[in-house]
Amino acid sequence: MSRVAKNPINLPKGVEINVGAESILVKGPKGAMELRAHADVEVAQEGGVLQLRPAAGDESRYAITGTYRALINNMVQGVSAGFERKLELVGVGYRAQAQGNKLNLTLGFSHPVEYPVPEGITIETPSQTEILVKGIDKQKVGQVAAEIRSYRPPEPYKGKGVRYANEQIIRKEAKKK
Repeated sequence: MSRVAKNPINLPKGVEINVGAESILVKGPKGAMELRAHADVEVAQEGGVLQLRPAAGDESRYAITGTYRALINNMVQGVSAGFERKLELVGVGYRAQAQGNKLNLTLGFSHPVEYPVPEGITIETPSQTEILVKGIDKQKVGQVAAEIRSYRPPEPYKGKGVRYANEQIIRKEAKKK
């Protein structure tokens, strides 16, 4: 049985949730998100607490109940506080600059890289070597950060590239003569 599914979700102030037969709608100060309801999961709201249970008490349905509990909890956190991913550029001449809905990257290629920012995501560059990816959808924030990192992932010899903040790069020793 899933222990995750048994944990209740506490709703912060300013967050409303509408549980319908077809979808679950979460509204908060940062925006609104919607999730399609699953037939095997029952969602019950009691005051400021949300409780999830498997529909017919079948123990095999605890897995999807735990998954839905995590998805709804991420939606509640996203519309109340939002999510953020920080990237760092390491390397001589590596720079980033946010311009409107585009991110311009200089990563040592013969051409600059332009990344179009998807809807619902904001990208900030506090310095030339830092990128902040912000949004209310945890999956989308992580996907955008991974796509930016994929242009030049950190290499193991010098550690140059685009990395997540606090990411540990395991360095290799250079070839010896």
